[in-house]
Amino acid sequence: MLAAVLYGQEDLRLEQVADPAPAPGEVVLEVTTATTCGTDLKVWRRGGHARMLTPPTLFGHEAAGRIVALGKGVKGWAVGDRVVANNSAPCMSCFFCDRQEFSLCPNLIFNNGTFAQYLKIPAAIVRHNLWNISDALPDALASLTEPLACVLHGVARSGLSTLHQPLGTPPKVVVIGDGAIGLMFVGAIAMEGAEVILFGGSESRLQIGERFGAQHCFNHHQVESIPEVVQALTAGMGADIVIEATGIPRVWETAIACGRPGATINLFGGCPRDTSITVDTERLHYAELTLKGVFHNTPAYVQQALSLIASRNLPLELMITDQQPLQNLGQVFEDMKQRKTVKAAILPF
Repeated sequence: MLAAVLYGQEDLRLEQVADPAPAPGEVVLEVTTATTCGTDLKVWRRGGHARMLTPPTLFGHEAAGRIVALGKGVKGWAVGDRVVANNSAPCMSCFFCDRQEFSLCPNLIFNNGTFAQYLKIPAAIVRHNLWNISDALPDALASLTEPLACVLHGVARSGLSTLHQPLGTPPKVVVIGDGAIGLMFVGAIAMEGAEVILFGGSESRLQIGERFGAQHCFNHHQVESIPEVVQALTAGMGADIVIEATGIPRVWETAIACGRPGATINLFGGCPRDTSITVDTERLHYAELTLKGVFHNTPAYVQQALSLIASRNLPLELMITDQQPLQNLGQVFEDMKQRKTVKAAILPF
């Protein structure tokens, strides 16, 4: 089969590799649509990922497909089922899994290889993170389940539902970053009734943010100080919650500066390895800030994400700004690097 293999920094090759065969407990999917992701772009540009993969490796982690082969002992699934498989599964037996902190499981099994004609799903993912797709849901939208699950996990960890607000006063939430993850955060948070302030660098993406429910959208290229804009919109206080969705250390520092006393700062965008930030310890202490890193998702959020996509309550199709055959994947990543594409639907035929 034809598949994309990542060899290193910006070294992605399309190669003929052996068709996968399922071992006991595994299934094989025919990939019907795979979608590109900001994480894929970062991994391609950096040449690897500390947790998810080590080159050379099959590449891509968002896809919808159809089961074409079942390994021995697989129950509850049949050839022909339309499914989406998360790119990981927890072990369900470690210290963290016992406490239902599944994204912290040190034994997370990751799976890559969606940019291909076929995809083998490990047994743990078959058991815990393989889900049916409803007949009415297009493959490209179903493929967005994994990133939306990460966002729903991030929203829950930001404490939005536990904020004590005066009656009639919506929480004020800043989202920094207009990539797919940032835009999904806007949609998920706006659905909860918050007032969302979005900062990004693309007018077309900011327009999508408006469609997703952002009340205030700013191009950071046209803003001298993001924290000062936030202060002006919040009577000098700062935001209740700040979501950082770029993975740039200096933007982490900007995000911290946007929060009010008592704010939660969700440092969601993963930065390059061995980077660091500077924090004003006096403000951190006396303003009682909560700085929170949030990683990945859990099976429960994967299920919630698929249900939200199927509801069509968010116009997620707006984020799929390109569709290309697998043979054009290299150009797709160049376009993403130039910010010409938010997400692309890749058809492996």
